[in-house]
Amino acid sequence: MLFARRRAEFNRNYVNPLVEPLAGYVPLWAAVDHVGRKTGTGYRTPVTAFPTSDGVAVLLPYGSDTDWVRNLLASGSGRVQIDGRSLLVEQPRVVPLKEAVAVADAPWRYLLRIAPIGSALLLTRAS
Repeated sequence: MLFARRRAEFNRNYVNPLVEPLAGYVPLWAAVDHVGRKTGTGYRTPVTAFPTSDGVAVLLPYGSDTDWVRNLLASGSGRVQIDGRSLLVEQPRVVPLKEAVAVADAPWRYLLRIAPIGSALLLTRAS
C-alpha cells in the first residue's frame, strides 16, 4: 500500500507533467477534466483510458480512492480528452475490470484481459 501511494505521488509530480501534453492524442493516454469537490477548482488528470460502446473506461491502478475519481463520482459528470476528441461524460461508476473489458472496443478488449488492474471507471457519453 505504501509503495502504491509513493508511486502515485511520483507519477503526479514527475510523470504527469510530461504526459499531460500528449494525453488525449496518443492511444491509451487520455485526460480527465474534473472539478474539486471542496474547492470548485478545475483540474486535469492524465489517465489510461479506452473507448467503449457508449463512452469511456478509465483504468484505476490506484483504486477508486483518488481525488479525481471521488470528484467525478461526486459531480456526476466531467470531460475526457481521448483520441483527439473532447467528450462530455456522465454517470461515473466504478466497476470490476472484467465489466469494463466486456464493453471495450477491439483491440482493447484483448489487451486489457491481461492488465494487472482490478477496477475501472466507466463513463457514459452525455447526450
